[in-house]
Amino acid sequence: MIKRSKLFGNKTRVTFCLPADQPPGHVSVVGTFNDWQPGRHELKPRRDGTRTVSVPLPPGDHRFRYLASDGIWLDDEHADGVGPHGSELRL
Repeated sequence: MIKRSKLFGNKTRVTFCLPADQPPGHVSVVGTFNDWQPGRHELKPRRDGTRTVSVPLPPGDHRFRYLASDGIWLDDEHADGVGPHGSELRL
């Protein structure tokens, strides 16, 4: 799931959310906004049974994917679209 919140100025806080146990192990969100660097935006467990990470993003089109342990790549069905290069956000 993806949540969006407007921030001061022109940025939007995007919160990426997955179930706490699916997929198992560590999961990072990687994309055009962090040069596809794993570990930079790792999802952290929450009390409600999910894990999340929030990233402030400027307006524009952004591509991302989730990278789980063992090199498992996942797209987000709640994104604005999913293409050959991953999930898409339009802010």
